Amino acid sequence: MPIWDQLRTKTQTINDQLKTKKDQFRSKEFADATMAMCALVAAADGSIDATERQKTAALIVSNDVLSVFAPDDLRTKFDAYCDKLARDFDFGKVEAIAAIAKLKSKPDQARAVVSIGLIIGGADGSFDADERKVVKEACYAVGIEPAEFDL
Repeated sequence: MPIWDQLRTKTQTINDQLKTKKDQFRSKEFADATMAMCALVAAADGSIDATERQKTAALIVSNDVLSVFAPDDLRTKFDAYCDKLARDFDFGKVEAIAAIAKLKSKPDQARAVVSIGLIIGGADGSFDADERKVVKEACYAVGIEPAEFDL
């Protein structure tokens, strides 16, 4: 089975698992961490172009797990993280990782955020090295072994 088919199967399985738990994730910290992860993956190569930003925003709005939040609130949070990453990638990255790290004491939510990072990263058919790196860093920030997600 080609690597893309494996990734697509894995992300679909993760998304299905998240749907069953979505009501557990109704918290401001989860929403912030998720949008931080989405922005990190979108800007993983150090920049974020308008097309990539728009595609990621569309995926956020259509994600069933995130449907417990108001789409406008998510979009505002996502845009804020993207703007910070665009202005100064390193500083924005520190802030985004810090938002994700707030879920360290909530392992189910932390795993969900990492899973959403995988879904966003694989959505375009290519989960590149830069995207893998930021998702790995998020794993470390919340105390999850990246190998749990085949990273």
